[in-house]
Amino acid sequence: MSNAGQALAVRAPLPRLTPTQIKVLRGVHSGLLNKQIAFDLGIAEATVKAHMTALMRKLNVRNRTQVAVLAHTLMLQAA
Repeated sequence: MSNAGQALAVRAPLPRLTPTQIKVLRGVHSGLLNKQIAFDLGIAEATVKAHMTALMRKLNVRNRTQVAVLAHTLMLQAA
């Protein structure tokens, strides 16, 4: 996604995320591995992977790095 595409994605209304998806997003933003996120949330690593897949689809990004960049942008806007 180009910078212009990222800017458009941020300006567009965000899809509804489940509470667990938000927690996973925060973990990715913090730089945690799936295994660490799973431990912190008390869920299986496979469940974190499923949430990551759902996050990527809902946020219209293709990889974990793009999720992290978008999470960083969202955290800055929320502050």
